[in-house]
Amino acid sequence: MPTPVVRFLSCLAVFALLLLSPLAAHAQADADTAASLQRIEADVSAIEAQRATPMEDVDRILIRGKLATIRQSATAVAEQLEAQLTELDARLAELAPPPEGTPEAPEVTSQRKQLTGERSAIDAEAKRARLLEVEAGQIVTDMQREDAEQFGVRMSQRVESPVMPGFWAGVVASFDEDIGRIQQFLADGQRQAQQEGQKRGVWFALFGALIAAGLVGPGRIIALRLGERRLIGDDPTPRRRRSAYALFRVFIGTMAPLLAAVALVVGAQLSNLTPPNWDSLLKAFIASTGFAAFTAAVLGALLMRSRPSLRIAPLPDSIADRLRPLSWIMASITFLGGMVDAFNAAVGASEAALAATIVVETTGSILLIAGALLAFGRFRAAEADRHEPTAAGAGFGAFALVLWIVVIAASVALIAGFAEFSLLLMTMIVLGIVISAATYLLMNAADDFATAVFNRESRLGRALVRGVGVRGSAIDQFGVLLSGALRLTLAFVALLLLLAPFGAGGGVGSTIEQVISVADGITIGGVSISPGAIFRGAAVLFIGLTLVRAFMAWLDNRYLPATDLDGSGRNSVSLVARYVGIALAVIWALASLGIGVERIALLLSALSVGIGFGLQAITQNFISGLILLAERPIKIGDIIKVGNDEGDVKRISVRSTEIGLPDHSTLIVPNSELITKTVLNKTLSNPLGRVQIQFSVPIDADTDEVERLLLESFVEESAILHEPQPSVFVDSIVDGRTVFNSFAHVVSPRNAYGARSSVLKSFMRKLRAADIEIGTAPQWPGPLFWGQEPPSKPTA
Repeated sequence: MPTPVVRFLSCLAVFALLLLSPLAAHAQADADTAASLQRIEADVSAIEAQRATPMEDVDRILIRGKLATIRQSATAVAEQLEAQLTELDARLAELAPPPEGTPEAPEVTSQRKQLTGERSAIDAEAKRARLLEVEAGQIVTDMQREDAEQFGVRMSQRVESPVMPGFWAGVVASFDEDIGRIQQFLADGQRQAQQEGQKRGVWFALFGALIAAGLVGPGRIIALRLGERRLIGDDPTPRRRRSAYALFRVFIGTMAPLLAAVALVVGAQLSNLTPPNWDSLLKAFIASTGFAAFTAAVLGALLMRSRPSLRIAPLPDSIADRLRPLSWIMASITFLGGMVDAFNAAVGASEAALAATIVVETTGSILLIAGALLAFGRFRAAEADRHEPTAAGAGFGAFALVLWIVVIAASVALIAGFAEFSLLLMTMIVLGIVISAATYLLMNAADDFATAVFNRESRLGRALVRGVGVRGSAIDQFGVLLSGALRLTLAFVALLLLLAPFGAGGGVGSTIEQVISVADGITIGGVSISPGAIFRGAAVLFIGLTLVRAFMAWLDNRYLPATDLDGSGRNSVSLVARYVGIALAVIWALASLGIGVERIALLLSALSVGIGFGLQAITQNFISGLILLAERPIKIGDIIKVGNDEGDVKRISVRSTEIGLPDHSTLIVPNSELITKTVLNKTLSNPLGRVQIQFSVPIDADTDEVERLLLESFVEESAILHEPQPSVFVDSIVDGRTVFNSFAHVVSPRNAYGARSSVLKSFMRKLRAADIEIGTAPQWPGPLFWGQEPPSKPTA
């Protein structure tokens, strides 16, 4: 009976076959649909006949993969036939029967009859293809149910407890018979080796052993040194170099022992030293060697005990040194477990011997892992007395606690007689650690390479920035998103592989088939969505946005400068064109997914209530922004006053407007505030700024002289415009003083404050030289009512 490790290796080998089944399906769908349907029917019949006979787990997995291919082929044929039906329906629609009583040409009647016959034949074949697709799916469902039932029976099967004498009494009773089988099996091998060794010699076997020794010894060492020299060099600081070297170590550490095992087996078979009944054992030797080597290589690359500077995982050297023996323990467990199971199957061991093997294998695994956990626990306790606890130490403590729980559960299950379940738990420990370590290395490598390639400082990034004009931040963001997508995919694949031991591929097989069905497409609201459609939509959106970007560059740099629009008008046209272009690109991308404009309108109408209540303010600001861009009551560069704040309009978007204040801060005003409330625009119709100076002089002062001096000050200031001319007025006589009010203009309100200061300084110098006293104009807190007298003194 294959162990979970063997099932895991079988599922891993078939994994690529299941994922690539759509490609094989398209290859099988040829032009002759009738022949294709006959072949599919023959394959389904053969599988039905094969199911009637007992099958191994690996054979069932292969049949499930073949059924997936059959379903793909039937679907392809059905789609091809349905496309032909659509064409025939269109032609028949043009040849509709004439109204009653209207004569029709015989040729038209004959052609309609011929097309109707063709349609009936094609429709029958299409229904036949769909029937075969449904039948293959039903077979898969039946096999999944059978696998689940077999797995449940196997896990719940209880034997007599190993601590009871009755269990070992059965083993002793069949001991002689099992020993006889083993002796016969070994004698067959010895006899074959002696006969063929004398007849043909053992040169091929010796050559294979020499190759194996070279691969495991100097070949592996030389390859690792060359890889370190090429990938690391003199600078191990970049993590992507360490990630690449870790994956290279895993590859060499796995392939060298695996190829060595293949060399040994091939050499022995070429020398014909092994009998045919040893073939299954030799295949298991290759598979067990490969998985054991992968286990040791993955954990070795993760711990990197001999080269701490190249270690990726944030582990202290002391913990890495203590964990390294655990990798060899798990590699030994996987190798011995696979070989013992294959040996029992090859010699035809009795049920009692198989049960005893499971008990011994599980007990050994429990003792080895428990011993390693005890040693590691003592080491952590000693480290805790010498150093402060760290986050990594806490994480390892939690991990060790989980392992202890699983080990205790396996021990209790074994004592209770659930040997298969106990073995499954111990296998899950090994597989969980190995797969987690491999996933960690791959995730780090995916993150390092994605962020290194798609980086604004990389060669590709600089080429995209300089040649295409892509923003550097966009390249960095794409690298991070790609890294996240790759890591999520790796985590999902790791979860699938962890499900492999549960039954004869039922867990992982059904999950993979669901993934394949998702790859074919799922239908939501009448719209078929598949990964291919999503990639197509993303490509269409990218092309659309690229076209919008190119159009906006032409509009901003070529067309708008040739118009008579000012900067604000150009900004309005550019913003409206940009949003229209983005909307069209999004609609184009949705159309490529099969979502038409009518569906988009239906979606918007369904969301109108939610938009009306939940997004009312955002919608109001958006509409207000469009009104601002269209009517342009406020333009970029205008000086406006909103409430108590006054500043320059810097930017107008569809949601808000940015106003630069004199203190260099930015006021962000929602567009609805600019539409629904009072706004003072000082440069809407006339961009000129006004300078106003109010003052008072004694009543006996020469008003003409004062006016002349002020006009001279206005003329001397270069910022004051000559047109409109400055003007000076006698405003009033208050409390023995003459009040003057004067006006001048500058090119912009921004220049008014500085020009007013310069004029005041020049005017005051002239008044002091003329010995004329100047004072402030009187100010009143409010309007004067009938009979009310103003203050007796001007306000200072």
